[in-house]
Amino acid sequence: MWIKICGTTSLADAQHAANSGASAIGFVLAPSPRRVTVDQVRAIAPHLPRNVERYGVFVDASFDEIVTAVRDADLTGVQLHASDDPDLPRRLRAHFAAGEARSPISILAVLAYSDDMEPQIQTIAHDAARDGAVDALLIDSRSPVGHGGTGTRYDWQAAQHLFRKVAPQLRLIAAGGLNPDNVAEAIRTLTPWGVDVATGVEAAPGRKDPARVAAFIRNARDTFAQLKNPTRARTSRR
Repeated sequence: MWIKICGTTSLADAQHAANSGASAIGFVLAPSPRRVTVDQVRAIAPHLPRNVERYGVFVDASFDEIVTAVRDADLTGVQLHASDDPDLPRRLRAHFAAGEARSPISILAVLAYSDDMEPQIQTIAHDAARDGAVDALLIDSRSPVGHGGTGTRYDWQAAQHLFRKVAPQLRLIAAGGLNPDNVAEAIRTLTPWGVDVATGVEAAPGRKDPARVAAFIRNARDTFAQLKNPTRARTSRR
């Protein structure tokens, strides 16, 4: 299972998440209580294991701004919120495929959950299948005050069919209101490809709680393993 610890602001928090088994670390390069600068990320990146992905989170950012941040902060992925340019993922894919990056760049699109979002997901899935514009789609909670990091969850039961049936070939990531206590429920209900957490593992905005980070990752991985091998899970509980 793919697990991203997002809203990371310090080297200590990033290293702890990586050492606890996170697949990716997220750095918010946009207005937020968890905002960091490109220079801060550049100072953190060399000290992380190279197999741990490093995502920049962008809100309504321009093509040039994203390209510069990827290069200067040594990012391996981008998470795109609220762009006015529907072609932005495709333009970024083409740019980095042409040799700008030292390794492939992963691109996450983000949608806020709503009851009528099925056509949007199908469009993204179609584009991903056609030209690989995005690698995965992150479904977050809707908030009138910001993008991501809301700390609130949407109706997982209502969203279940979107994750399981609408676009089975598309990697879907669950986010919004996750924490160590409910991540197992979210995974069992939605069966996502990945999970993403920020506020649910914090001691304060921008500062992670090491115990909550470790518990979140452990609970997510244990639940995913149980879903993959239910027979073994039942045997281990005897």
